[in-house]
Amino acid sequence: MSEAARAREDICRIAKSLFARGLTCGASGNISLRLSDGSLLMTPTGSSMGFLDPARLSHLDADMNHVSGDAPTKEIPLHAAFYETRQQTGAVVHLHSTHSVALSMLKSTDPDDALPRLTPYAIMRLGKVRLLPFFVPGDPAMGAALRGLAGKRSAVLLANHGPVVAGKDVWAATYAIEELEETAKLALMLRGHDFAALDNEHVEQIVARFNLDWP
Repeated sequence: MSEAARAREDICRIAKSLFARGLTCGASGNISLRLSDGSLLMTPTGSSMGFLDPARLSHLDADMNHVSGDAPTKEIPLHAAFYETRQQTGAVVHLHSTHSVALSMLKSTDPDDALPRLTPYAIMRLGKVRLLPFFVPGDPAMGAALRGLAGKRSAVLLANHGPVVAGKDVWAATYAIEELEETAKLALMLRGHDFAALDNEHVEQIVARFNLDWP
């Protein structure tokens, strides 16, 4: 199987799993993947993640020009900004997952460090998560806001919208965004309770142990 064919299958398999588990619904959410030639595969606009056809995925060249397949997601600015500012990015996943969206709407959420430090895997897979302000879906200003982070964050929350995560490949990006959603769920469950979060020393130990790039 060729690289592109395998990538198409991976995108559709992952998208179907995310949809089946309720992590995105209807025609929401999108995935992109960068191939070794610099071109990208991307889920089409208006498509359900649960019913994607590998042959109809959008294919874009390295300059984000549509080459073949159905028209790409309108969230191209989000994906492009990650690829442009984080050279290690091999894939980007964006969901409308419920708990992450809820966390993005709480006035108590810290915009610079939106995800409470509850588990080591959230630190390992996500680092600090930045909460970005609300933008109308598809607004190029979202891409500009991401570029303003200068590649220092691999994960962001869009206010009233959902999480976006970049990873070295589509599996890493998927595992990370799942970790984000589960941590957001934990944070909401723990609200109003006296709980023990990871302190700065714990975080420093995790960062040192796994040689993480902590902003």
